[in-house]
Amino acid sequence: MIGILVDHNIEGQAALLWSALLAEGWLDLIPLRLVRFADAGIAHNSPDRVVWRAAQDQHLLLLTANRNMQGEDSLERTIREDNRHIVSHHYD
Repeated sequence: MIGILVDHNIEGQAALLWSALLAEGWLDLIPLRLVRFADAGIAHNSPDRVVWRAAQDQHLLLLTANRNMQGEDSLERTIREDNRHIVSHHYD
């Protein structure tokens, strides 16, 4: 089953998307589950780095609309740094 971590600021939009997927029968074909921050043990005001790492640790896809590359703990910066570490570790 694929878990989708829904950023706290788009829970309403995610509910609409989920309703559409259900109505069209997609959830019968693809096993998905929506996970809210509270369900994943993440505070709604957590920095991007914490959110990304929690999603990775729990094997969840992150659905978000407000993350960026501004600051030390930004989502884009975290992903770039983590990917660089994984790639360099893989080739060591």
